[in-house]
Amino acid sequence: MLPSRHLRAAARQRSHRPPAAGEACSGKIDADVIRRNKAITAHMRAGRVGDAERIFDGMPCRSTSTYNAMLAGYASNRRLPVALSLFRSIPRPDTFSYNTLLHALATSSSLADARSLFDEMPVKDPVSYNVMISSHANNGLVSLARKYFDLAPEKDAVSWNGMLAAYVRNGRIQEARELFSSRTEWDAISWNALMAGYVHLGRMAEALEIFNRMPQRDAVSWNIMVSGYARGGDMMEARRLFDMAPVRDVFTWTAVVSGYAQNGMLEDARVVFDAMPERNAVSWNAMVAAYVQRGMMEKAKDLFDMMPCRDVASWNTMLTGYAQAGMLDEARAVFDMMPQKDVVSWAAMLAAYAQGGLSEETLQLFIKMGRCGEWVNRSAFACLLSTCADIAALECGMQLHGRLIKAGYGLGRFVGNALLAMYFKCGNMEDARNAFEEMDERDAVSWNTVIAGYARHGFGKEALEVFDMMRTTSTKPDNITLVGVLAACSHSGLVEKGISYFYSMHRDFGVTAKPEHYTCMIDLLGRAGRLDEAQGLMKDMPFEPDATMWGALLGASRIHRNPELGRIAAEKIFELEPKNAGMYVLLSNIYASSGKWRDAGEMRVMMEERGVKKVPGFSWMEVQNKVHTFSVGDFVHPEKEKIYAFLKDLDMRMKKAGYVSATEMVLHDVEDEEKENSLKYHSEKLAVAYGILNIPPGRPIRVIKNLRVCGDCHNAFKYISAIEGRVIILRDSNRFHHFRDGSCSCGDYW
Repeated sequence: MLPSRHLRAAARQRSHRPPAAGEACSGKIDADVIRRNKAITAHMRAGRVGDAERIFDGMPCRSTSTYNAMLAGYASNRRLPVALSLFRSIPRPDTFSYNTLLHALATSSSLADARSLFDEMPVKDPVSYNVMISSHANNGLVSLARKYFDLAPEKDAVSWNGMLAAYVRNGRIQEARELFSSRTEWDAISWNALMAGYVHLGRMAEALEIFNRMPQRDAVSWNIMVSGYARGGDMMEARRLFDMAPVRDVFTWTAVVSGYAQNGMLEDARVVFDAMPERNAVSWNAMVAAYVQRGMMEKAKDLFDMMPCRDVASWNTMLTGYAQAGMLDEARAVFDMMPQKDVVSWAAMLAAYAQGGLSEETLQLFIKMGRCGEWVNRSAFACLLSTCADIAALECGMQLHGRLIKAGYGLGRFVGNALLAMYFKCGNMEDARNAFEEMDERDAVSWNTVIAGYARHGFGKEALEVFDMMRTTSTKPDNITLVGVLAACSHSGLVEKGISYFYSMHRDFGVTAKPEHYTCMIDLLGRAGRLDEAQGLMKDMPFEPDATMWGALLGASRIHRNPELGRIAAEKIFELEPKNAGMYVLLSNIYASSGKWRDAGEMRVMMEERGVKKVPGFSWMEVQNKVHTFSVGDFVHPEKEKIYAFLKDLDMRMKKAGYVSATEMVLHDVEDEEKENSLKYHSEKLAVAYGILNIPPGRPIRVIKNLRVCGDCHNAFKYISAIEGRVIILRDSNRFHHFRDGSCSCGDYW
């Protein structure tokens, strides 16, 4: 049986519940039933669902075709829960009934429900199999599409072309070629599809071979080759084929316009555009897109305003252009003005907000998207998961995980990789690993995400185990993989292993050391106290050290209390990034912890003189789907009195257990008692206290801080984890810290 979630949704939509079932027709169907069936279909096609329901209600008897007309109408008008409820009331559903609902489920991204219905079908025809092939292929689930293709006892042209297109669209050209070679009865559509697959991959030699072998070419064939050469930058060959084409339609002309535009030849593109004998929306869109791609939004808007015919793609082009230019107000204005929105429009606006760091607006728009009945595609899911990762909204991310599984996306790499990143960034290691294990297909991004995720959490052993697993697969480690491996060694103090990987990675994996690899090594050696070796490596590099490398050395100077080396590193950073407030603060920390208050004071004066402002520290956490934000000495939070009272009591218990405030971390030359009070109410401590008060025992307390955690808070959380018996997971600007039973996963390397 199908899952009940659609039935529950149907119950909620009381204003759209299906009409009560009437008598089924017995014997020969009369002309009145046929006439009313046609009227139902006409009303449904026009969106007049209520009128169709009234006719259905008034029918003394109904045929299966009557029910099918209503079923198809509900599906086309996006009343899927009602369609499902009606389907269960059909006295004798036929194959058309099943196929109608199957198609509705598949196209609404309810692939899991579609698979359940397919398994339930008493009789399946080629249409049933074709729906399953195309729907899974459209969502990137090519292996499942092939499964249904192989199961089909009878395959028609749609089946073969659908499977061929599935391979082509998903870049699996070798499998497409093998399928193509397995039979000879292919039409022009099939030849064009395979040729387009090679063109998409930039393999024009193979595309030309297919083109020359074609028994018959149509306008599409010429357009594919013209656009292929144009996209590859060979405008001379594109123009030669354009001139040779026996028939040029509007798409041929548009291909040349797009080609010139994509190759930066805007004047040539405009000349061809102006010479076109006729233009359609695609032509206009191509020219508008040309200006958008060059960031010329004023010219794009002028042309957009001139367009006699705009479609959704026209609006989406302008929306995307404004979003990419960081003009979010203009993007939202276009979005709100759109007469019609599709899933691309919603996904583009979601991406604009997400990339602009507007996490709250992203989630609010997603809620509005659901209220408008829009289904969420893979791009939108990935964008939303990324937003949840950025603000560590784990509960929201887990809800999205449930939705994407119900939508049938759980097996795809695109969304699967975003899901992995979300769990790791939210500090949920167990679910991250489970998601990784459940992925049917993994690419380099999948492996790199897991390795880097373990590295940031300080689980170097686990990161290297995954790396060893990767080496047994066909996926080759790349430079990003090795950055993750070296970071894992650095964050876990695995010095010798890190050195071994660094000096063997070119020989073993063909990876040449880049600045980011050297940064990891400087960090690794510096954390281990091998400061001379770190400086020697910087001198021997084939390029000049950048601010990140000097920052790693400055961080090592803090750990090992070497203010002189810290000063040298900081001065280099100030030359490269004079506005980097974090480095001024870090050097001040080094001076303060060494009791050099005059030097620490000079750093504050220098910051003022150079107009450098310290970024205020704040922490946040998610509790019951709500994000709570805290700042140092917070007097705004509605539960501040309970938090402060709890911290006062907790401080006494910590001191009895041996905790001593790290007063040397306070950048003021004042009495120790005053320093203790300054340390007691840091934002991360307030967040942890709130978490202990509001999150049930047994569940981890997850806190995010925008800056690096201070030494006193780090020490305090070790005591708190032991005293309260709680797991505390802190994500700061540099890495993750897992506090459990009085120790931290970083091993005090941070």
